[in-house]
Amino acid sequence: MPGVVPSAQGGRRRPGAVGGVAPVAARAGSVNAPPEPGREGPDAASGPVQQGDAPFTVGQDVEVTIEDVAQGGWCVARPAGLPVMFVRHALPGERVVAHVTEVTAKFARADAVDILRESPDRVKAPCPHARPGGCGGCDWQHATLAAQRSLKAAVVAQQLRRLAGIDREVTVEPLPGDGSEIGDASEITATSGTPGLGWRTRVQFAVDRDGVAGLRGHRSHRVIDIGDCLIAHQAVRDLDIPGDDWSGAATVEVAVGGAESTENFAVTVVEDAGRRQKGHTQKTKSRQGGSGRSANSKRTLVEGRAYLAERAAGRLWQVSAEGFWQVHPAAADALSQAVLAALDPKPGDTVLDLYCGAGLFAGVVAPLVGQDGAVTGVEFDSAAVKNARQNLGDFPWVKFERSDVARAVSEGSLPPARLVIADPPRAGLAREAVDYLIAARVAPERPAERFAYVSCDPATLARDLALLIDGGWTLENLRAFDAFPMTHHVECVAALTRLRCVGLARAAFRVGGLGVAWPPGHVVAEAGIADQQAFLHQDAEGL
Repeated sequence: MPGVVPSAQGGRRRPGAVGGVAPVAARAGSVNAPPEPGREGPDAASGPVQQGDAPFTVGQDVEVTIEDVAQGGWCVARPAGLPVMFVRHALPGERVVAHVTEVTAKFARADAVDILRESPDRVKAPCPHARPGGCGGCDWQHATLAAQRSLKAAVVAQQLRRLAGIDREVTVEPLPGDGSEIGDASEITATSGTPGLGWRTRVQFAVDRDGVAGLRGHRSHRVIDIGDCLIAHQAVRDLDIPGDDWSGAATVEVAVGGAESTENFAVTVVEDAGRRQKGHTQKTKSRQGGSGRSANSKRTLVEGRAYLAERAAGRLWQVSAEGFWQVHPAAADALSQAVLAALDPKPGDTVLDLYCGAGLFAGVVAPLVGQDGAVTGVEFDSAAVKNARQNLGDFPWVKFERSDVARAVSEGSLPPARLVIADPPRAGLAREAVDYLIAARVAPERPAERFAYVSCDPATLARDLALLIDGGWTLENLRAFDAFPMTHHVECVAALTRLRCVGLARAAFRVGGLGVAWPPGHVVAEAGIADQQAFLHQDAEGL
């Protein structure tokens, strides 16, 4: 799943698409922020880079026409006879001035700094920091919510088609409270009064050398002093983290629970020992006996409590403040219902819940399979396993195993199950988990028949679906949810059924050291690495 910080691929050229490129002279009043003094890296360069015969140079302004959307919050421009350009802060159909921030052998990255022809989907970003040179947490604040969901749907469909060979129409569904447009009073969030804002219950603030807590710029270590984050839950905003002095800290992590409970929040400081020695002694406001918050150990809970109370699927859940829980207040319920629809559990069913966290999905299926059934959860994080056992102690037929999923498969410790759930991190399923699902040698007399795959990354989802389909599974349904409004992230639930007629899985193409298997004809790379550079390379090759 996306981390606690809001973080910051096309086909052939369409017939008749306009893609010419025209250099634009530097103009006064550009929205580009000047490079931070001493900052290194291609985004900071102010002049041409040594690229030989490269058609673009860092710092160059060019006019381009935006054609479609790409994975990661980018839009795509395809100048005639030139490398593809990935552009942020733009929308399909627009003509923009793009300021080049990075040049590679295959493509260029850029920010849209002037909009020459606007899309009808463009709106004014609610946050003043959602701009070129600003905060990197949000990708689509300049688009209507409906347009954001269309863009995300296009990306999911794009990845399914290119990585899995699946041609499928995708609809991204809003979560309760985010169903309409910005400013529409008929659909509001519980915390902000504006759809698409006030939803993020877990935020990680970066701290600069002066002790200011903010969010990082896109593809940058620079800390932006945002003052206030509009997508943060109101309970997070009420803590006013940017208003305190955090000298000596590297990051400040904030989590708030969704259930009504006293002090249902946690503020955790991760200390940078080097900074602590140089930290400022000045203190701002305080809630703790007259002294400001400061870091005094490597990782310290400085306010609130270590475990949060969440409410989902009709029951209370205890979750470690440092553990995983869906960051949108409505996501846990929506995804639980989608998983149930994908599995259709019956009394007496056996269920395996991989990457089970605090036991949310195990807890949803447990009452339906009943005491004649069995549910086994597998999770590596010891705090999450402890939470899961406490949360579901009233279901004696539910067991949890603390183990890495890959090791549990390799050691043969997983019981046979008719129904399987997986909610892996952004890198997707471990190779061993894919093997477990497709290999006939695993419980051949009782093979898994239905699989609910919860994913926060369309690219790794598509990669894994290609392998599963090649191994005898069929994609029955796929639902996508806008669990991260204003960002490029999207949550998907894929429902797969097993083709009983398929025996041994066909051979997958192994790639040593990556822990994943890839179908032929695609760039091979670990997912989740810096801004999915490999996926951008893959797209640039095909454009």
